Amino acid sequence: MSKSPASKSKTTKTATAKSTSGSKVSIWKRLNPFCWIGRHWLKLLSVFILVVGAYGVYLDAQIRAKFAGNKWQVPAQIYARPMLLRVKQEISIKEIVEELQLLGYRKVTRADSSGEYQVLNNRIRIQRRKFDFSHGTEDLRYIEISITNQRISQIQELKLGQSINSVYLEPWLVTRLVSSGREDRMLVQINDVPTILTQALVAVEDKDFYQHFGVAPLSIIRALMANISAGRTVQGGSTLTQQLVKNLFLTREKSLVRKAKEAMMALLIEVQYSKDVILEAYLNEVFLGQNGDTGVYGFGLASYFYYDRPLNELSIDEMATLVGIIKGPSYYNPRKHSERALERRNIVLRSMFESNHLSPNQYQDLVKLPIKLATGASLKKDKHPAFMDQVRRELRMVLDNPDIRQSGLKVFTTLDSNAQVKAERAVSRGVAVQEKRIGLSGFEAAMIVTNIDSGEIRSIVGGRNTDYAGFNRALDAKRSIGSLIKPAIYLTALEQAADYNLATHLKDEPIKLKSTYGKMWEPQNSDKKFRGEVPLLTALSRSLNVPTVTLGMNLGLGNIADTIWRLGVEEELELYPALTLGAVNFSPLQVNQMYQTIANNGRYIPLHSITAIMSADDKLLWHFDISEEQRVDEQATYLLNYALHKVTLEGTAKAIKDKFPDINMAGKTGTTDDYRDSWFSGFDKNILVTSWIGKDNNQPVNLSGASGAMQLFIAYQQQQEPKSLVRRFPDGLGIAHFDNATGHLSKAGCTDTFSVPAIIDALPPVPKKCFGESTVPDKPKSLWEKIFG
Repeated sequence: MSKSPASKSKTTKTATAKSTSGSKVSIWKRLNPFCWIGRHWLKLLSVFILVVGAYGVYLDAQIRAKFAGNKWQVPAQIYARPMLLRVKQEISIKEIVEELQLLGYRKVTRADSSGEYQVLNNRIRIQRRKFDFSHGTEDLRYIEISITNQRISQIQELKLGQSINSVYLEPWLVTRLVSSGREDRMLVQINDVPTILTQALVAVEDKDFYQHFGVAPLSIIRALMANISAGRTVQGGSTLTQQLVKNLFLTREKSLVRKAKEAMMALLIEVQYSKDVILEAYLNEVFLGQNGDTGVYGFGLASYFYYDRPLNELSIDEMATLVGIIKGPSYYNPRKHSERALERRNIVLRSMFESNHLSPNQYQDLVKLPIKLATGASLKKDKHPAFMDQVRRELRMVLDNPDIRQSGLKVFTTLDSNAQVKAERAVSRGVAVQEKRIGLSGFEAAMIVTNIDSGEIRSIVGGRNTDYAGFNRALDAKRSIGSLIKPAIYLTALEQAADYNLATHLKDEPIKLKSTYGKMWEPQNSDKKFRGEVPLLTALSRSLNVPTVTLGMNLGLGNIADTIWRLGVEEELELYPALTLGAVNFSPLQVNQMYQTIANNGRYIPLHSITAIMSADDKLLWHFDISEEQRVDEQATYLLNYALHKVTLEGTAKAIKDKFPDINMAGKTGTTDDYRDSWFSGFDKNILVTSWIGKDNNQPVNLSGASGAMQLFIAYQQQQEPKSLVRRFPDGLGIAHFDNATGHLSKAGCTDTFSVPAIIDALPPVPKKCFGESTVPDKPKSLWEKIFG
């Protein structure tokens, strides 16, 4: 039966509606993300795992690279010389104590811990710290030093109960050459960190550190609730591992993505590394203060920054203060906000007590203590810039391609820090005194102090402003040296022993010489007088010009230049007559090199400021190993030093004897034309000092060597305990007697003679008769002598 057209139309419409409805459902299903995810969840999960896994591998590579290599760029550390104490050494307890105080040792009634000392009359006991010296690591040593008559009579190793011949004190850390990143840190190893410190850190910053795996969800929830309750951030939920990740790898950005990355990296670190490794990294990484424009990172450096001593020597309350600073190094800065720091420290102590790391009595005693900080001078930057200038120059020479700011080198220098401070004081105060006395201004000065035997530079002062790292006059100011050249001339003569000795007469008469550009030169003595003839010894000790010029011309200017070269000044010299009176330009360093060879009995050794360089892992990279060289005759040098000693007794430097009547010294003054430069080089048994005063514009200062530069030498030695000059009498020398009137060799016991050391083999036979009347009657001749002579 067929349907009507109306029925067909209705059926068609219904089918079309159903088809349309089905199509809409199908499209909705295709477009609905939940349906889509439902169908593809397995694929999505696989992709997610792959992406997270790949990202994890990427993060793990970052972590491994950081932890496998050097986690930090550690600056080069510059150390002063270690003080060597040895049996029979001439030294006082006061000098040893000065060094210990510089090193931050604590004076106590009973020295039983590292970094402590006690004084017992003529003995001093020291708990010498462990240190990695350039010659090897030395552990903590408990020593007792006995002093008798200002000399070390005995050194005992108390723990071993045995005597030893010598011991080093560890060197003082002078400065650290901080990298361009402006981060400074001193690395510590977990085994060297006091347990109480790590306990305090965990108790305050992450109580569940040893239980969690890098992330602590419960801690995050607790912190979130506490912050919501307070209406501000009062508690953090990050673990120590997360804090480490944030500091080592991430920025300060606050976002969920960064937080997720932080958590993921924390988990990866916890899986691969032990808690001790993580804790050690945190101790070295955490920011704990600001030293000028340089950040103080890690507990090792913070210990010195706040207390001037190593971490293992801090008390519990001091370690609690450092742990308290972590929350806000600026806000809880104990130097600026002592009350806040004290409150925070006591919170740390409270946490330690609640974690059973402190007894009730310990806690009660510790919270009552005030916060006592050191000056922080041990980490003061730019200390002793003139000396450090020399160190940097030598570093460039001894290392082919040194990246000294980021390699963690340990550079051992020759600096005597106490001597440096005293030299700086002598210069800055001395220049001001001279300006006031003379009534002029604009004076400048320089000083160099060296060890005679070793050629080690103990201190350098480059100008009156001792903190200014500018023009270094000690190294770079080349000025006319005046009479300081005279010892080189007299040494040249004394090496010709057959022709010259200390008694040889030199002419002191008017002379004319053709000098530069054909001009005539007529040298004068400073007093404008002529004496006819004077002994060589007198000419040098009284710094007479005319006899010196006459002697120099007779010797030959080329021979004098050769002597100056042999003494260590490798400078091209113009050979004209004024050379004999110091018309040459040398720096104080060059002058000191010349006199070092003289003071060292003619043995040359290059002046130097670096003794050794070690890598960050304590491997020796370089050490000074140049042996001394006998450059000039030892016998002649002894005679010269005898004359230089006479300079301080009766010559131009006799004021030294007035100031130090019981100490033998030697030296030479130097004054240039129109009193533009004032010089002095002087020495005692151990040290040589060269000082200079002048003006940068080369205008006169109206000071002689004695009235100017020598006063700086005196001011320096008055702060020291100078040791009396003693020199071994070389073989072949003896005391000889000479006639005053002629300078000829005389027999003993004659009137009008004087006695001085001389090279015996170079002298003619001793006369049998006196030139004048004998003070000892001649023995009557026997009958045999009368007959046979």
